[in-house]
Amino acid sequence: MSTHAKRERLLLADLLEAAGPEAPTLCEGWRTRDLAAHVVVRERRADAAGGLVIGALKSRLERVQAEFAAKPYEELIQLIRTGPPRFSPMSLKQIDEAANTVEFFIHAEDVRRAQPDWSRRELDPVFADVLWSHTEKTARLLGRRSPVGLVLRRPDGRTAVAHKGAPVVTVTGEPSELLLFAFGRQDAADVQAEGEKEAVDRLHRSELGM
Repeated sequence: MSTHAKRERLLLADLLEAAGPEAPTLCEGWRTRDLAAHVVVRERRADAAGGLVIGALKSRLERVQAEFAAKPYEELIQLIRTGPPRFSPMSLKQIDEAANTVEFFIHAEDVRRAQPDWSRRELDPVFADVLWSHTEKTARLLGRRSPVGLVLRRPDGRTAVAHKGAPVVTVTGEPSELLLFAFGRQDAADVQAEGEKEAVDRLHRSELGM
């Protein structure tokens, strides 16, 4: 049975392949080749991927990622499609689903929304709820650097407090858009922000996310 992570993996690979190796992405300073290398290193080189969260390993991560970025682009795409090796914990269905569903969704949008003719995906309600569940669970972490109080709200009224403080800005949108907003893609997310203008402006300029 296909999982959300598997579907998003294949979609990301398709988008990267269609865009080509030098297309822009929403990740500052990264072209599609760099993003593809990041995805491969993250799940295939645990010895370097620790640099994503451990500062002392950052230089190693950058070096290994640059090595992968220098590989043929088609090889990187194939590595993404086939997924991690069998000995990797990420090859287990439950871990793959937990670790990669949101990761691949966001990076797919990083590719899609950097193109001038992008259009928003219509997500099925089950997947939207999966993304909302992740947003609720990680809202405080993602919003910890917000310069203002931040509330994320779905159109049906359900909310998640991402940061306590005043003044408060309430950001309303579909779960997928709120997730992108909270992960630092404020300018690309299709949301409506309510609050004092200065507070809204500060929020849009802030560095949200991991």
